[in-house]
Amino acid sequence: MDDRLIVALDVPNAVAGLELAERLGDAVGFYKIGLGMLTGGGLALAQELKADHGKRIFLDMKLFDIGATVEAAVRGLARFDLDFLTVHGDPHVVRAAKEGAAGSALKILGVTILTSLERADLDAGMIQPGELHEITVERAARAFEAGADGIICSPREAAAIRALPNARLIVTPGVRPAGAALGDQKRVETPASAIGAGADHIVVGRPIWQAADPRAAAQAILAELRG
Repeated sequence: MDDRLIVALDVPNAVAGLELAERLGDAVGFYKIGLGMLTGGGLALAQELKADHGKRIFLDMKLFDIGATVEAAVRGLARFDLDFLTVHGDPHVVRAAKEGAAGSALKILGVTILTSLERADLDAGMIQPGELHEITVERAARAFEAGADGIICSPREAAAIRALPNARLIVTPGVRPAGAALGDQKRVETPASAIGAGADHIVVGRPIWQAADPRAAAQAILAELRG
């Protein structure tokens, strides 16, 4: 299995998530479970996929709070033997998350700027002026300095972040096969472009789970990566 592809199980509940994973079978070895499934049995699904099916799990919680709260939350999540966990890339959050994950194999990924956002969205949120690209790269650098095992960014920033002297894992959502609908994503590239720019992993959801044949859709993306 090529773990460069992470399939986002952005389906309503754990039952639907397990059904999708069973349809994908041995074509996919890495899954993302996010906030949308948290109240639908997401943690139970994560444990089942990990323990019973040997899959790797990326828990996409994007935690953000005071340090003590983040540390406590991550310490609890680290008991589930997961692989990746996202927190906001703010240095105090990353440092607290690393404390919480101490002694486990859980990797902490700092979120830079969401792939659904553009400069106008940052203005609305009163984020500092400047080019979105430069802000994303700077947030990545600060997250790495704070101890993050990796970062989340759009494929369009991957090359610049890979060039940072302290770069580690780079995971890119906002990836769409050529011709696929963009949905709510704005800063998008193809799977091969994202990996070529320096990403270690790409995250793909709707183009796979909305496909008539999800397994074939995943295999087509993997073939593109290998090509």
